[in-house]
Amino acid sequence: MTQTIHFVRHGEVHNPDKILYGLQPGWRLSDRGQQMAQIIGQWSKDLNLGAIHASPLQRAQETVAPIINQHNLSLTSDANLIEASNIFEGKKFELGSGALKHPKSWRYLWNPWRPSWGEPYEQLINRMLKGLFAARDAAAGKDAICVSHQLPIWILRSAIEGRRLIHDPRKRQCTLASVTSFKLDNDGMIESVSYSEPAKHLLPPK
Repeated sequence: MTQTIHFVRHGEVHNPDKILYGLQPGWRLSDRGQQMAQIIGQWSKDLNLGAIHASPLQRAQETVAPIINQHNLSLTSDANLIEASNIFEGKKFELGSGALKHPKSWRYLWNPWRPSWGEPYEQLINRMLKGLFAARDAAAGKDAICVSHQLPIWILRSAIEGRRLIHDPRKRQCTLASVTSFKLDNDGMIESVSYSEPAKHLLPPK
């Protein structure tokens, strides 16, 4: 019996000052982010789900709410799906105008392969795989949804697809309210990965 575990990135966050919020509590969805969540809820209604899991952070919990409303399932909050830690949390982090322009920040940038400024990629992959397989087991043969965050989803996908983990964040294929789907084979192991953007029409212009 095959299954698919869909990893949904949360919707847009209200963040007019472009702060790197990371693991900080209290960051809610913007009005557009709420619309994205509703689109994801509609997208999910035809899925045969056996489990719905989400990161405990507010933006993920708000994104998963419309999915819960479409299915007769309870929500499981899973800390394995949480955002990666980052030394620059709480600071502006834009190329050319944020924390990176200050020399005192450069001491954290010595190892992009680990990376030296945040949660190690190896640890991130391990906990995201735990989250994936926990959703698989909870779904009992049906599909499952996990609502998580951009970096954890992208690094998990990169590891599965054999892509090197050092990367340009601007080139991650994991936009707001996107869906990265991991298809599992009859043995419950990852067979293939696909990607879609159900709320593409709501994405802010670049």
